[in-house]
Amino acid sequence: MWRIFAFDLSVINPAVIVLHLHLQDYQPLSFHEDRPLQDVIEDERLHRTMLTEFFAMNRTNKQAEDLNLLYKEFPQYFVWDEDNRIWYARKRGQVIGRVTTAHPIEGERYYLRMLLMHVRRPKSFTDLKTVNGFIACSFKRAAEIRGLLQIDNGAEQCLSEAALYKMPSSLRQLFAVILIYCPPSNPKNLWDKFYDYLLEDIANQSFLSEEQTKAKVLHLIDEYLQIMGKNIADFGFSQLTSTMPFAAITKEIEAEYTIPISEEDLAASSILNHAQRGTFNKIMQKVDANVPAAFFIDGPGGTGKSFLYKALLATVRSRGHIALATATSGAAASILPGGRTAHSRFKIPLQQEINSTCNISKQSAIGKLIQLARLIIWDEAAMAKKYAIESFDRLLKDLLNSDSIFGGKVIVFGGDFRQTLPVVRKGQREDYISASLVNSYLWPHLEKIRLTENMRARSDPSFSDFLLKIGDGTEPTILDNKIKFPSSMLIPFIDDTTSLNLLINTVYPSLFEFLTSSSAVTNRAILSTTNETVQEVNQILIQRFPGQETRYISFDQTLDPTKQVDHGDFLNSIQPPGLPPHELILKPMCPVILLRNLNPAQGLCNGTRLICLNFDKNVIHAEISVGIHIGKHVFIPRIPLHSSNDESYPIPFKRTQFPISLCFAMTINKSQGQTLDFVGIYLKEPVFSHGQLYVALSRAKTSANVKILLRPVTVHSTESSYTRNIVYHEILAAAADT
Repeated sequence: MWRIFAFDLSVINPAVIVLHLHLQDYQPLSFHEDRPLQDVIEDERLHRTMLTEFFAMNRTNKQAEDLNLLYKEFPQYFVWDEDNRIWYARKRGQVIGRVTTAHPIEGERYYLRMLLMHVRRPKSFTDLKTVNGFIACSFKRAAEIRGLLQIDNGAEQCLSEAALYKMPSSLRQLFAVILIYCPPSNPKNLWDKFYDYLLEDIANQSFLSEEQTKAKVLHLIDEYLQIMGKNIADFGFSQLTSTMPFAAITKEIEAEYTIPISEEDLAASSILNHAQRGTFNKIMQKVDANVPAAFFIDGPGGTGKSFLYKALLATVRSRGHIALATATSGAAASILPGGRTAHSRFKIPLQQEINSTCNISKQSAIGKLIQLARLIIWDEAAMAKKYAIESFDRLLKDLLNSDSIFGGKVIVFGGDFRQTLPVVRKGQREDYISASLVNSYLWPHLEKIRLTENMRARSDPSFSDFLLKIGDGTEPTILDNKIKFPSSMLIPFIDDTTSLNLLINTVYPSLFEFLTSSSAVTNRAILSTTNETVQEVNQILIQRFPGQETRYISFDQTLDPTKQVDHGDFLNSIQPPGLPPHELILKPMCPVILLRNLNPAQGLCNGTRLICLNFDKNVIHAEISVGIHIGKHVFIPRIPLHSSNDESYPIPFKRTQFPISLCFAMTINKSQGQTLDFVGIYLKEPVFSHGQLYVALSRAKTSANVKILLRPVTVHSTESSYTRNIVYHEILAAAADT
């Protein structure tokens, strides 16, 4: 087929250079059969290979030393001369180096290749075996010490490292997370080894016998497991029995009753503006009467929806009732006291179809909690697909044995259809409506309330008006349906590197300040459209961030073991949405964002932002930096994460890595629901989805706190002040049609 289509037979662009791989003194020698063997042995040139000369260049060549390259990166800067068997320097070229593959059954050769793929500027085979001054006995052992191999006792090592911090409560939570995500082959042995560390704070209660202490620790671990949909019996532990009278109330319900109510949130009800006050009274009237009601609060970003939610939650909870706070995105959920993602709280399936059901039974702890709730809030509901909300409706009807809408509960949805909507396939505009709540059978049953006064940007009314025009798609367009930004908001485009540096320096003027003030990090961010661009900015910033870096390498495995050798390198090179990077580079006090729900009730929710404090080989010690759990110290373990069914990544695989990523920069979609002190917007390419530009701009309070870098679409373009704004007016019309 290649010949039929007349493709090039000898020219590859970019060029791919196959790099030699061999163990020490095992390089192949090529010589004429008539040549004397002694001459062959003494011919030093024949002994040189790409690999041995790679080591030599790293020892003797200043350019190679400065570049600090991996073996596979070497051909980009150096050319291999086969005749003289040496490397020589050249300008950087579009060349890809591919190290000869090796199979695990080849033993040391396989582990040598693994080290060459991850160790920069090695100077010899012995140098590859050397880790922190210690010379390992084998390449396999060196790979283990460097954290390149997944060890069998990873859970035990993780708990051993965490135990040194002397935080038994956090250690119990970590034990529960390990049971859920990294179930050990023998949980009982793990319990026996760490029993003394898990009970350090409880053992001081002298009135408890040893049996009661053991039962209480298991009970506390079981409470964390219940929150995550499991129980201690699922892991081979015997039924909990004790003479100690533990409360019968479930952890889920207890956790809701004990959510702290801040004085600020409680007092918020007295300082609501006119529209918020009317909405608050209308909702509380239904809550107090305990009669069915379903609302949708529609308001542009900054109109105080979150402020209103907090007032409602504090008021209901202060009266001894349960109020559940959820949101479609993790970032929005972390802002609300006791917030959880709706998918986590209601067990909504990730792959939603027309008849999807939530995995909650009437007898479960969460089922009883929902039955007790007087008020349920779901923020950013406009982002959710209608199937998720319809499955939630069916869940409530089932739990409450009622045919009423949402089972007769008081439900408050909130959102803004100007913001990003459910993800749709490219080129199918109609899916914005068909997948949206406005096309659901539930939409006509929701009482619509609109908030219009922008509280976030009221110190800058002109900016507020500009945002509304962007969101409504009424801002005047010129130059092929593009809008113009005022020059005061723009970072001038000079070239990619210079302009990006200007943006970074504007958003993060002094990275050293972040070492003493975590809020300085979490209240600023650079937003962009794609994960690839976000990763690029995060890598630049972590290199500039002060401190000693720690690198964590993931273990990537194809679900079909027979394909591991063929695809291992490719899997290491990609970062699909929702997965952490293969090489995670961190430094003390750097900001990260959690990518999975580890323990939502304790603040470890998908989208939670944290500050890294300490690093061990198998556990990260961090501090939650947002929400009601701000300041709480937590442990993050490595867990296996499966790739999505995204057609862009057709090879199903599992990545074992810490479920976090850097968040100096984040995607525009991930930022939805947050308010930031300073926002940088990097449009390396124009926005591609409804509401993205509006969401990015509305994270800030004033135009002075927004800086935008627009990269021209072409190198000859002079449109340095214009960019695309995508608004599908039909979705706004459908939302406005009550």
